[in-house]
Order: sequence, then structure tokens, then C-alpha cells
Amino acid sequence: MSIDEQKIAMIMSRYEEVVSSMSDPSIASDPDRYLKLSKELGDLTVKADIIKARKEAYSDRDEALELLSSGDSDIYDLANEQLSDAKERIEKIEQELMVALTEKDPRDDRSVIVEIRAGTGGEEAALFASELLRMYKGYAQRKGFSVDMIDSSETELGGYKELVFEVEGKGAYSRFKFESGVHRVQRVPVTESGGRIHTSAVTVAVLPQADSEDVNIDPKDLKIDRYRASGAGGQHINRTDSAIRITHIPTGLVVQCQDERSQHKNKDKAMAVLQSRLWEMTRSREKEELDSERRSQVGSGDRSEKIRTYNYHQGRVTDHRIKLTLYRLEEILAGDLDEIIDALTLDLAARKETEEQT
Repeated sequence: MSIDEQKIAMIMSRYEEVVSSMSDPSIASDPDRYLKLSKELGDLTVKADIIKARKEAYSDRDEALELLSSGDSDIYDLANEQLSDAKERIEKIEQELMVALTEKDPRDDRSVIVEIRAGTGGEEAALFASELLRMYKGYAQRKGFSVDMIDSSETELGGYKELVFEVEGKGAYSRFKFESGVHRVQRVPVTESGGRIHTSAVTVAVLPQADSEDVNIDPKDLKIDRYRASGAGGQHINRTDSAIRITHIPTGLVVQCQDERSQHKNKDKAMAVLQSRLWEMTRSREKEELDSERRSQVGSGDRSEKIRTYNYHQGRVTDHRIKLTLYRLEEILAGDLDEIIDALTLDLAARKETEEQT
């Protein structure tokens, strides 16, 4: 990987400049400027700390190399250990720095709406959709995010034909955005008596949560229906007509929410999903008009893209975008996704860095 040393120098120069400005007594009398500089300093401090750690690691490496070249056998083992440690730190720190230097997606701090739909494979796909829900709930818990169900269509065996939920927390989109696409599962279905391995597919869509400032919805463009919520097999979840279905007439988009007993809460949740879908539609259209090649990027949201395979027989998970294979299926399905997400984040950062340099 290539680190832009000129960019590093500019960051450190600006960091020192902002630190100096913050110590100026006149800043306190200008709240707007103080808040602006405080926010900038927070971002710069994260990068500056990584840059300082990198400089220290390189210094330790050079010191170890110097000791090894001295030919002193008494310190050879110690110097060799120091060199190995420094090299490991440099590799890890430069990966962190690559990500830190990448221009941040302005949507990264947002909460997300996640939609999961069973595809090829019928009941087996529906059962795997429930496994993905468990995986995402586990990952959200590890990252300190909260999960709130919005809508679901459950099958008789406990799977889901489709489900929609919100992952709420700062930075949720930065971690979940790579999950958009087709997730393929290879295993022996519980409904298969012959013990043959089947391949099924589930589609995941991750939408950054939008608000009224991102997309303007005219109330006259909405058709709102109220109905009685129902569960698997037609069993009623409650006895009141609290479920909400909203149709956006101009686009034909339909969203619904039946998870809450309160009609008002269901309407709010359905509106949140509608806003996010409309915002994503607008952004996708603009994106395609500007550059059709962008659709091949990681996290593009292309639902026809096979992004990952979960092979139960081999205990293997393969992310096809970065050709990463891990033999930790159980841990990953329990929510241990950081290794995959970190690798995808680094890959995206490296490609953006390459684009900037060309």
C-alpha cells in the first residue's frame, strides 16, 4: 500500500495550527468558530495520533536494524525481536492510517435500515434469512448499536420471506454498508431427507437512514392504509388495526410496519423506511448518470451482486469482493464480523487512494 507523505505533512501542519488557535483566548468569545475548530480538532487528533504512532514504530524499526548491523551477538536476539515487533506495528498502523486518510462518506455516521429478503431456495432461503438476522443483531450488540424491528413476514418453520429492521447508532452505516448484495448459503436443508447440499440465496439491502432534509415528501402523494397485523400462519399479533401500509403514489413504492402495537409508532417507522428508500433511489439515479462504472464498487448496493458465500459443510465464509476466506463460520454467524468489515474498509480505502493518485 502507498501512503501519501505529502498529505501526512499537511495534516500535521494543520493539526498544530488548530491546536495553537484553540489556545487563543479570543476563540472563547466566538462560539461558532470555537465549535467549528473543536470539531476539526477532534478529527485531526485521531489522524495525528496514528501518524505519531507510525513515526515511533519506524524509529523502533530503524533502531533495531542499526543494532543488528553492529554485529554485537549479545543483543542480536533482543534486536531481532524489536525488529519483528516494529514491522508488525507498522503494518497494522499503516492500515489504520490508510482508512483514516480516506475521504469519509458523509453518510457513515448515520443509522441504517436493513432489508433482508429470501431468494432462490424457498423455505431454506427463508431459514437462512433468520440466520442473517441473528448475525446482524449479534454484530450490532458488539458495536453498541440497537436493533429495532420494523416489519417481517415469517414462515411456518420460523424463517422469514422478508424482514426490515433499523440499526441505530452513530457509525452504523460505516459498518453495515458493505452488506448490500446477495448472500449465498451452501448446506443440507432441514427439509432435505437425502442429505444433499443445496445452494440458496438471500438478498440484503442496507440504506442510510434519511430525514426530512434529505428528501421532501408531499403528504398528498401518500396513500395510507391501516390493517390488522398478522404473524406466521395468519395468526394475529394483536387485535387492533395498528399495522400501517404507506404507498408513495408517484413511484409506486410500498412500505409497511406492523411490529409495534401503536399505530402512531408504526406510521413513524414506515415513513422512515420510505424516506430512506426514496433518498437511495435519488442518489442511485444521480450516481448512474454521473458514472455508470461506479456500480462495480464495494458497497454499491447492487442486489444482483453475489458478495458472500456461507458454506456450512466446510465451516467456511468467503467474501468474493476481496477474495477473503475464513474458516470461522459459527463465530461469524454469531456476529463476529469485524475481520471481514475491516478488510472491506481497507480495500475501499486503498482503491480510493489509487483513484486520487491517477
